[in-house]
Amino acid sequence: MRRLLKLLAGLVLVLVVVMVANTLTFTSKQVDVAAAEPVAIDVDAAARRLGGALQFETISHEDPALLDAATFLRFHRYLEENFPLVHAKLAHETVNDLSLLYRWQGRAPELAPIILLSHFDVVPVVPGTEDRWEQPPYSGAIADGFIWGRGALDDKFGVLGILESVEHLLGQGFAPARTVYLAFGHDEEVGGDNGAAVIAKLLQERGVEPEMVLDEGGAMVVEVVPYLDAPVAMIGVAEKGSVTLELTVEAQGGHSSTPPKSTAIGVLSRAIVRLERNQMRAELRGAARQFFDYVGPELFLPLRVAFANLWLLRRPIEDLLEDAPATNAMLRTTTAATIISGGVKSNVLPTDARAIVNFRILPGDTIVDVIEHARSMIDDPTVTIEPSGVAREASRESPVDSAAFAFLQQTIAASYPNVIVAPFLTVGGTDSRHFTDLTPNVYRFTPILARQEDLARIHGTNERVGVADYGKAVGFFVTLLRGLPE
Repeated sequence: MRRLLKLLAGLVLVLVVVMVANTLTFTSKQVDVAAAEPVAIDVDAAARRLGGALQFETISHEDPALLDAATFLRFHRYLEENFPLVHAKLAHETVNDLSLLYRWQGRAPELAPIILLSHFDVVPVVPGTEDRWEQPPYSGAIADGFIWGRGALDDKFGVLGILESVEHLLGQGFAPARTVYLAFGHDEEVGGDNGAAVIAKLLQERGVEPEMVLDEGGAMVVEVVPYLDAPVAMIGVAEKGSVTLELTVEAQGGHSSTPPKSTAIGVLSRAIVRLERNQMRAELRGAARQFFDYVGPELFLPLRVAFANLWLLRRPIEDLLEDAPATNAMLRTTTAATIISGGVKSNVLPTDARAIVNFRILPGDTIVDVIEHARSMIDDPTVTIEPSGVAREASRESPVDSAAFAFLQQTIAASYPNVIVAPFLTVGGTDSRHFTDLTPNVYRFTPILARQEDLARIHGTNERVGVADYGKAVGFFVTLLRGLPE
């Protein structure tokens, strides 16, 4: 017994030593850089230009016939009028009738260029919610220190912010070290197939091989990680894919006074419950793992010890992260039942029922994996399962050890001192996925400080951006363009 106790004590000691050693070597990945020089721009004038842009109802619709092309063209003219130097000095063209592509010649044309992406289409305002807006959704009003309107965050913010920075630098006689492309799509909210995808193909045909592509994506989010007070600037290094499955059940129907054990609605509901209770496995890997590699060393000691020793504590950490929707989405292919319908009258048995279930696919999983999982979990031959709409695989993961990532991290750190910079998994979709064949260095970052309630305004009610925050974002793009490495 004494020998056994000594052996156990020895094993515990070894375990403690290993955990301490791992913690001591789990050091910060943040960079120490000087703060960027202040950018002297007229923030109020820039805010007014963004507000004016928000007045254009450049709405994307699933049905292309509903697209109001004339409004998009009026928006083009608005940009020409408000950014005269950009349109006088940069080569620019309209792509596929409604998207925009600009080329700013660099001082060293032999260097690989960069591409700044954004989009100027917006999602519709949900009918019936207009009176919930504090300012009308297409007013572009400036009130209470904010610029209000659909597109203020997603993503006329990006289009106007980039153009403001270029106009400012042109006014100073500045030319970037590398050639810079500005690519603004008109249909990102419905997949980007007619906008960004066409631009990407055009650039590829012209032999453009960019050093980096930067699109919208992760913001600087406060309170995204428990016990961490500092904002985290999240650089998307990959994005999830998506597939939607339509579940249908057909039945004989009849009078509700003599129902079967389960109606078509009951069978369908049971199938949905099975999918929700048996979701695809959560696993801390890829971009999600990299996120905690960067954030973990900044946490207080117990959590730092935990993330430094994932070899031992992975499962309890994954269980903890699954409890919050935001971190759960980083760990697994998610399941969301979004539409259900069936029945026509309270005393008539439904002859059919239908549901739509949307899955956001984690890199490493595939569309085929999701379909097989759904069929296996439902395990009911009376439920028909078919893909619906456009599906896309998850993107490849961009490297965090590239010079492009290092430059982006340094630029963020210089522009926003005291912000923790970390790679992460973009759980939504962006236009950047169309550019992954041009370069491995595709990153997604939106220079805006936001809390969780602010993120809910994207595609939601009362979308807005702070005037001061917008001014800082323009400064970020100026700093990025000034600092392009030679």
